[in-house]
Amino acid sequence: MARMAAPSPPRGKRPRHKHSSRRSRSAAAAITGLLLVGVILLGAATVVAVSHLASASRAGRAAVRGTSTPPTYRYAPPPVIAAIIPKPALTHRPLPRKQAPRTPIPTGVGGDWKLTFDDEFDGTSLDTARWSTGWYGSGITPPVDSKEIDCYDPAQVTEGGGTLDLTLIRKSEDCGISDPVYTAGLVSTQGKFSFTHGFIEARVWLPAAAGNPGEVANWPGVWTDGHSWPEDGEIDIAEGLHGEMCAHFHGPADPSGIRVGCPAGTYAGGWHTFAADWEPGSVTYYYDGVDIGSVTSGITSAPMFLILSYMAGKPYQAPDTMRVDYMRVWQHP
Repeated sequence: MARMAAPSPPRGKRPRHKHSSRRSRSAAAAITGLLLVGVILLGAATVVAVSHLASASRAGRAAVRGTSTPPTYRYAPPPVIAAIIPKPALTHRPLPRKQAPRTPIPTGVGGDWKLTFDDEFDGTSLDTARWSTGWYGSGITPPVDSKEIDCYDPAQVTEGGGTLDLTLIRKSEDCGISDPVYTAGLVSTQGKFSFTHGFIEARVWLPAAAGNPGEVANWPGVWTDGHSWPEDGEIDIAEGLHGEMCAHFHGPADPSGIRVGCPAGTYAGGWHTFAADWEPGSVTYYYDGVDIGSVTSGITSAPMFLILSYMAGKPYQAPDTMRVDYMRVWQHP
């Protein structure tokens, strides 16, 4: 279909527009202008602020440059904090405190006892307040039995290293007997300590016979004696006879001695205790704490003194030494 052109408005008349459209365009223009003015004002304020800050910064730098002395800065080290080092943990137990020494008691025997004599021989010389050398005399003395072939010399008695040493040597000295061959050592408490009844104990090391280690060499003795023999008695606690250690009691009823016995065992080359319990009417003997026998008749009650000796006897062997660790006496309180 053919299109027809729109009719032209009449001459002298323009088409009418609505007034609301013009008002909208005017309001928009006003708002745009206000926004533009705000942006301009904000930019100006920003420029002013930046300029002010720049001026202040330049003034500050100028002031610093204008000072005559540059600022001095001192180094302050950081504070030292003491290190806390923990104590190391114990790798072992502390040593125990040393205990006070106990009062010795008889070996292998119970009962109520009071220690009345004790020499541990831990000095450097013999305690002459307790002991004398030789037999009823001073210096070199004759033996107990005139049939012996030795003299007693103080030079053969020494103390040191915790022991009393009695040494037998082959040497002839003049002591009033015929043809002495050896010189021996003997000590006693005669005139210095005597007692009636009690428990006597000594710890002794005895030499062994050469070629026969089971036998004791020479004639060792651990014994007590009264002041008048045989009336006052004699207790042979340990006596070396022909290689054996034997126990006897000598008294007025039997001066030759009542033999308790020579117990089996090796007493040479080692430490052993020899003891006797002297009670009214009996004497019981103990070797290393073992009861080896008793004597119950002919027992005396007169005071006795202590004796330690190492004399020449079968099997002969010199030089050789008997050692004593201690000698003790207990009595009932």
